[in-house]
Amino acid sequence: MSFPQSFLDDLRARVGLADVVGTSVKLIKRGREYSGLCPFHSEKSPSFTVNEQKGFYHCFGCGAHGDVISFVMNTRGLTFIEAVEVLANQVGMEVPKQSREAQEREQKAKTLYEVMEAACAFFERMLRMPEGKEGLDYFHQRGLDDKTISDFRLGYAPDNRGALKAALKREDIDEKLMIEAGLLIEPEDSGRQSYDRFRGRVMFPILDRRGRVVAFGGRVMGDGKPKYLNSPDTPLFHKGRLLYGLPQAREASRNDAPIIVTEGYMDVIALHRAGYRGAVAPLGTAVTEEQIGELWKMTNEPILCLDGDAAGKRAAVRAAERALPILRPGKSLLFSILPEGEDPDSLMAAPDGFESFRKIIDHAVPLAELVWRMDVGAHKIDTPERRAALEATINQRISVIADEAVRSQYNAMFRDRIWKLFKGDRGGKPANRSGYGGNSGGFQNKKAAWGGKRGKNDHFWVPAGKAVPGMSRPPMQKKRDLQDSILLLTLINHPALHDEIGEQLGIYSCADSALDNLRRAVLKLLDDDPGLDCETIKAQLERDGLSETVSRVVSADVIAHAAFAKPETPLERALTGWKQVFSMAVSSLEDEEARYAVRQLAADTSEEEWERFSHRREDLARRREKVFKLDD
Repeated sequence: MSFPQSFLDDLRARVGLADVVGTSVKLIKRGREYSGLCPFHSEKSPSFTVNEQKGFYHCFGCGAHGDVISFVMNTRGLTFIEAVEVLANQVGMEVPKQSREAQEREQKAKTLYEVMEAACAFFERMLRMPEGKEGLDYFHQRGLDDKTISDFRLGYAPDNRGALKAALKREDIDEKLMIEAGLLIEPEDSGRQSYDRFRGRVMFPILDRRGRVVAFGGRVMGDGKPKYLNSPDTPLFHKGRLLYGLPQAREASRNDAPIIVTEGYMDVIALHRAGYRGAVAPLGTAVTEEQIGELWKMTNEPILCLDGDAAGKRAAVRAAERALPILRPGKSLLFSILPEGEDPDSLMAAPDGFESFRKIIDHAVPLAELVWRMDVGAHKIDTPERRAALEATINQRISVIADEAVRSQYNAMFRDRIWKLFKGDRGGKPANRSGYGGNSGGFQNKKAAWGGKRGKNDHFWVPAGKAVPGMSRPPMQKKRDLQDSILLLTLINHPALHDEIGEQLGIYSCADSALDNLRRAVLKLLDDDPGLDCETIKAQLERDGLSETVSRVVSADVIAHAAFAKPETPLERALTGWKQVFSMAVSSLEDEEARYAVRQLAADTSEEEWERFSHRREDLARRREKVFKLDD
């Protein structure tokens, strides 16, 4: 029995390779790949790698190689059909019965791909013909050069009810296939002839993950309605599953490019031209669960970059609500909101557009932060009843998270924040709605940090990582940031230490998100090329948009606290100093988490909270043992 190729492609796309392998192999993230001990032969040092983006595993020791299906076959002793059935059951897919009808559908799909390719070629030709001058002028006026137009295969549909139909008939393509592919509209009145769906529009081909044309989006010339028109759902195309720009983004994700979700076709193209090759867009709908799953195949935390108008903010809330039930460890979303009246296309056209956009992306808000601000900003907390209502609202929202581990972390984090929020409100001073007590007035600003007037429900659009006015970083946090900066500075100035300390830094995380991004970037550079010198590393980090964080780490203030991190310091002395700071940083982190656990237990002495406290204490001990075992 054989399965349709489309079914197998969809199965591999939905099943996380690292998740499946991780049930049998303890994996550690190293750069773009995971590594661990090979399950197919005995070894003491890891030579087994998993590449999620490319969808394969490989062992450099024994040569084992394959995809998620072959891994299940080889580790569980199953046949191909049995392995497919096991994986399909995990993700809720129905295994197709390979009947004659199924074979005919598969053959028809191949034929429909050929029909869509012929239509795309027609639209491309028309753009360069006299009939397409209006469309070509439009693209040029929007700043697109011929190479960009060619790369995205942009085209033009003549303002003629039968132009495409006639052209495809000349290629012996059956009219029924054109209708099934969504290219023609068949009137309900049987006495009328079918006619072209797209007329008088510039055309944007929509590709599947394998780069095949499966649908089109068309923008009308002039003031006609609808402004944008997409293909209907067909055997090849379901608008809630695909993303515009998906094959290019999949390729970019293999080089760890950020995956940015924006709203429109031209926004995607503008970001690609600016170097953001991981830009994609949903197809005229809010982001769906299937699209979020597709994004997670490329990156753990895609960034939703939405317009700063009311519709963009509503889209962010809808995306958050759809993501919560399907969250799992390591997989989440980030959110950025553009200045009101701007989109990526218009922003990139400004003289300082690239730098402005980079800062907006750097200050993306994590999903958990967005959820917190959504609920806290909508509630008054000046009475016990209102405080209880806020707690009930937050608990209800968190309850939809299906993954027990993620739900537990949300519960713990929000319980702590509620405790801080209510504590800060007791002394008569207004509580800071970010979850910290004190007279901050952080959400009293008249304008959001991204610009534009603040509306009734705009309280949560202050970007994460930005200091709230009136607040200073706690002394303990400043200490952690200094320690983390010293650790990174030492490695940047002494890249030869990578073999000694790279794995420890790989499982460590910096408290500050910007420093943690820099940590990952430095490790990735040295994983890819261990021979880099410090100046080359700094230059590459600056080219990657991390110049502000690099300047912060190599500042005189940091060096003043760690002379051993200077480039001229002998390696042995630099290594000794690094280990001392690393030990203090890990201990500080454990102290912070221990204090947090004690506060939680003091606030809730239930058996459930005591069990959670015990688990935290055991987890801290295991992590400490793991970190320092690497140093032996």
